[in-house]
Amino acid sequence: MKKLQGQNPPSAPLEATKIQELMYELRVDEIMTRMPITVPADASMRQAKELMRFRRISGVPVVEGDALVGIVSVEDVIRWLELGAADSTVGDWMTRDLFTVRDDEAAIQAISRFASCKVGRLPVVDQSGSLVGIVTPGDIMNRVVRVLDSMYREAEKQRPKNHTHLDELVSDDTTIVLRCQVASADFVRAGSAATRIKRVLDGLGIDPQVVRRVGIATYEAEMNLAIHADRGGHITARIDPTSRVSIETRDDGPGIPDVEAALTPGYSTAPDWVRALGFGAGMGLSNIRNCADRFSIESKAGEGTLLQISIDIAAREDS
Repeated sequence: MKKLQGQNPPSAPLEATKIQELMYELRVDEIMTRMPITVPADASMRQAKELMRFRRISGVPVVEGDALVGIVSVEDVIRWLELGAADSTVGDWMTRDLFTVRDDEAAIQAISRFASCKVGRLPVVDQSGSLVGIVTPGDIMNRVVRVLDSMYREAEKQRPKNHTHLDELVSDDTTIVLRCQVASADFVRAGSAATRIKRVLDGLGIDPQVVRRVGIATYEAEMNLAIHADRGGHITARIDPTSRVSIETRDDGPGIPDVEAALTPGYSTAPDWVRALGFGAGMGLSNIRNCADRFSIESKAGEGTLLQISIDIAAREDS
């Protein structure tokens, strides 16, 4: 009889990540969407199609009374449309062989089922088998991001403040001024101004939430100069450690034809080659305004744009 003994592999073992650890700690009921949208088995496929279109979802659990009997998906709707069975009910087309997950199971069990069953959603049932929710891979990732963000914020609070020699410069009447030039279409160095300003704020011991808001606003402004200003532009940051951070960007580029439209999320005039690089999604000015306590923009066609942002040092209560 041979005795099987475990031994260390020749290479170093894989390190477990924090995300992997969370997958074992989080339960499905902490991740799932509760009170999911359902459809009765005797509903028409047309009703199911309109429900999914209106709710922007790709699948719906099917119930008969309180019992879960199937799930109907976009794929089922497509098959129904292709075959032209106009008078069909959901019960005729739904998937009856269900893969489910229990609400008290670890998130890793849901991930395993997604991988093995090749489905995009899992009905969640309780110990009695009643439907209590639905979970998707997106639900899992959203929850993990929120947990990691909460952990990061807590770590920031506990982290000792390593104030640099900048402390020696600060008095009641001290204002630190930083000036940065941004080159047109230079996406390699775009973001360096935001990094430089954030380092100074970190050195001054400014609240991390304020530092993040300044960093996002400055980065978006910097990217706008790189994308839209033919000859680049300038960023000036004035930091008053006792009150606010003021950021100003100037350029003599083509200007913004419609400022109101430019402030609409998703609106973009970035050329195709910029979009191909992953930039110019049309969220820049909208993100800047959301981060700022005060915001103004002046632009004239053919003469350029002046953008002014002000962010208070005291973090907003709703941040």
